[in-house]
Amino acid sequence: MFKKTPPRALLLEKKLIVNTLRLVKKCYLCKKFRRGGSKAPPGSYLIISLYGFHMDSLASLFMPGEVSIASTLVLYSFVIAAGIYIGKVKIFGVSLGVTFVLFVGILMGHFGYMVDTNILKFVREFGLILFIFSIGLQVGPGFFSSFKKGGMRLNALAVLGILLNVAIVLGIYYFGNIQDISALVGVMSGAVTNTPGLAAAQQTVTQITSNPEQANLMASGYAAAYPLGVVGIILSMFIVKWVFRVNTEEEVKKIEQEQEDSHLKPFLLTIKVTNPLVNGMTLVQLHDVVHTNFVVSRLMGENGEITIPKSSTQIHTGDLLLIVCSATDADRFKAVIGPEAEMDWESAPTPVFSRRIVVTKSEYNGVALGSLRLHNGYKLNATRVNRAGVDLLASPSLRLQMGDRITVVGNLEDIDRLAARLGNSMKRLNQPNLITIFVGIILGIILGSIDIGFGMKLGLAGGPLVVAILLSRFGYKAKLVTYTSSSASMMLRELGICLFLASVGIAAGKDFAASVFSTTGMWWVIWGFVITVVPLIIVGCIARGHDKINLLTIMGLMSGGCTDPPALAFANNSTGNDAPAVAYSTVYPLTMFLRVVAAQALILCLA
Repeated sequence: MFKKTPPRALLLEKKLIVNTLRLVKKCYLCKKFRRGGSKAPPGSYLIISLYGFHMDSLASLFMPGEVSIASTLVLYSFVIAAGIYIGKVKIFGVSLGVTFVLFVGILMGHFGYMVDTNILKFVREFGLILFIFSIGLQVGPGFFSSFKKGGMRLNALAVLGILLNVAIVLGIYYFGNIQDISALVGVMSGAVTNTPGLAAAQQTVTQITSNPEQANLMASGYAAAYPLGVVGIILSMFIVKWVFRVNTEEEVKKIEQEQEDSHLKPFLLTIKVTNPLVNGMTLVQLHDVVHTNFVVSRLMGENGEITIPKSSTQIHTGDLLLIVCSATDADRFKAVIGPEAEMDWESAPTPVFSRRIVVTKSEYNGVALGSLRLHNGYKLNATRVNRAGVDLLASPSLRLQMGDRITVVGNLEDIDRLAARLGNSMKRLNQPNLITIFVGIILGIILGSIDIGFGMKLGLAGGPLVVAILLSRFGYKAKLVTYTSSSASMMLRELGICLFLASVGIAAGKDFAASVFSTTGMWWVIWGFVITVVPLIIVGCIARGHDKINLLTIMGLMSGGCTDPPALAFANNSTGNDAPAVAYSTVYPLTMFLRVVAAQALILCLA
């Protein structure tokens, strides 16, 4: 153990240092000292040298041109912190968010701050992989379901917008003032505010040309087009609204009416059995008659007793059934069984309770709900499964995933037994599944390195994206738990994109001013605005004029088609409804995937 220095000794030492520094300063300023007519006090040269050494060491952390590990960490930390802070500033209700990290990085690079080339490449690529992989895990569960009937029309319009973007880029490349495809792809990514597309294209062009200047040029084009890209998306919403003379308040009322009619009542439906043809039928036989998925959660007989029915339970005229079904099947039950009845099941005096159980044990990841045999083993009925905020009908064939919340009905003792079996521990969900993340990254890098034909590779962006989407949907078959809490997923994604944007900005900052503030740079801004606005107006007019889609849905379609959260935030705030967010999430998975592929394809074909 070190001996504690006495307080008096500390005071004397401090006083000696202060007095010596004052004397050195006085002697230095004195003309006699400067002319050699006076000597500095003994020991002052040593003290002032040590003092200057420490000051120089600290100053080197903040000086341009320094490439040490410490200065690199300071530079990255400052760029990211300043970028996020400035990005929170809203202009006309819209903020650029973490994208401002790119502009702060460009500014620091312009003033001579730099990072060792190898370190910069590693940080950039690793940040890209973290960002892309977390994006894939996020959009994966909804990627395949977005192709269903309800989202086919919106996804078709979103794909049309992407094709128009690519067509305009090709037209500019062959007939316009931009002959460098690297810069043009950067302009396209900035125009549609799609950072993953920029990342994928940068990684691809680096592999093909081995020239980092092409990647920097692409970043400059992206930065030049991005600000007007955000403005152009919002402006397109106003243009479509003006062309069709749309009243936003009326559109909101229509959406709210549709939501009330189509979603709130039909999911939980109380039916009174009046049809004599179904009298005495079991629930299995009733399934054969109705031909749809449904769950009878509770049954009240004529004597007023409430029970939890099973597949062999018979129904009789006069019974009340609490049915959980799809929104579109409500009328079918009314026609086959009987009319809708009023019943407050929650206030009914009965030992039957409804609770939610969270699946937190990994051994049930991917297990079919029917294999739990809830009614035979626990005398419980499962009515709904909530996954990532979305309620799913609890059909026997539904595969469970970690984090699913199962709504069950029955006695409290039986519910507690099932909860103990499935885990029902939120603490377990807080533990990150790092094995799945890094196994997925390994598989993604391997897939991205495979030549898929014509010299094309998915690269470090496309490979992890595809693997993450597949793992999030089918990972349970390999016993891999893909569940990640919302906060952990957001942290992973934001950290990755910040590291990537900071690296791109620092690398591109050296030549950014010369590139953008020139005739070529002005054309980047102009063409970027054209790439943004023209496809969105065409798609918006088709959606409204031909398909008669609600304006709120069109606003979400435009935001999701450009994967632009600031535009979505504007749409939600200006309408006060979540309909834009629903449309955004419908087209976002497919759009994100195609934006990345389109940027890579242009580089591979034309670079």
